[in-house]
Amino acid sequence: MSERRTRPATAVTGIGVTAPNGLSTETYWKSVKEGVNVLDRITREGCGHLPLQVAGEVRGFDPTALIEENFLVQTDRFSHFAMAAASTALEDAGLPGAAAGSPYSVGVVTAAGSGGGEFGQHELQKLWGQGSRYVGPYQSIAWFYAASTGQISIRGGFKGPCGVVASDEAGGLDAVAQAARTVRRGTDVVVVGAAEAPLAPYSMVCQLGYPELSTVGDPARAYRPFTSGACGFVPAEGGAVLIVEDAERARRRGAAVRATVAGHAATFTGASRWDRSREGLAQAVRGALDEAGCAPEEIDVVFADAMGVPEADRAEALALSDALGPHGTRVPVTAPKTGIGRSYCGAPLLDVAAAVMAMEHGQIPPTPNVFDICHDIDLVTARARPAELRTALVLSRGLMGSNAALVLRRGHGTAG
Repeated sequence: MSERRTRPATAVTGIGVTAPNGLSTETYWKSVKEGVNVLDRITREGCGHLPLQVAGEVRGFDPTALIEENFLVQTDRFSHFAMAAASTALEDAGLPGAAAGSPYSVGVVTAAGSGGGEFGQHELQKLWGQGSRYVGPYQSIAWFYAASTGQISIRGGFKGPCGVVASDEAGGLDAVAQAARTVRRGTDVVVVGAAEAPLAPYSMVCQLGYPELSTVGDPARAYRPFTSGACGFVPAEGGAVLIVEDAERARRRGAAVRATVAGHAATFTGASRWDRSREGLAQAVRGALDEAGCAPEEIDVVFADAMGVPEADRAEALALSDALGPHGTRVPVTAPKTGIGRSYCGAPLLDVAAAVMAMEHGQIPPTPNVFDICHDIDLVTARARPAELRTALVLSRGLMGSNAALVLRRGHGTAG
């Protein structure tokens, strides 16, 4: 454990957010801190007749004002979200364009759950409605899981290690861990994140096969994890992008270290086997704590996965007790995503962004729409709770059975 403590620290120096409750990092944090609920009836074209009625839509997002036309014509909405967030994150880190350094010193890693469903749907409609000559050449790339990684790297001129993580929703945390490992292996900077756009008709029909999906039509009741009224989750658009780099490098260039990535672990327990996720999630937490050299009592806040399925919620609450011991029932727990929905791989990245800002501001954001808690956890509800936060634990599980845990430590402003 002492060896792990002495390894080089990986710093988070920039954050960019595109979310249902905010198109900027500042707006996102303000909404999260105030417990704003933006879940509403779905308004996307072609979706009104489907049984999925409530979601977290990213509204007011104008890609033409943020992204060059030559990129827009070959990319899906999920890549638009990621590219916009990446630009914000790079600016926040003080690394716009060429300032990021040598092209080969900057890498890109994203996570993706379903790729560009809306773009793909439109092209397939052209194929079957008009013929193959009407299908655009970008159909072959816009839908692809790795499209956001590719477009961010091309747009920024980044030629360092690049990749995409396709490991279920928990892949959002796995991508952060991959970025941290890439930095420790010598890459100066990694742009890492995830954003999803699952609210097109084709994508929504695919999601209807998930038994965990909530089809409740009341936005205030459609997603209420850890309560007796839990009836599943609602999906969301959007996500977040982080800039991670070696903390010593950040110090040399005078950058603010907003947080450090201290530990991560992942397990797999099988699709919809929520009883087994108790053991798998607990093991992931233990592994992340071990990698971070962190005692259970050092965790100051937990950002929960919050599936919204009674069996899954129970498994998560018990996993916290299994992994953290008595501290598991005392540590403050929050799930801001109940106010915006679960954006699949983007959801844990949004939680990481919120965790960083919670530690910076000393405020644990509340869990919107949740009141009658029926599990033995200290869930923060109603309003933000002031607290000194030095270490945060972020949890994520996927519908296909992945579990992941990430430990973050509070930064210290300008590195050093």
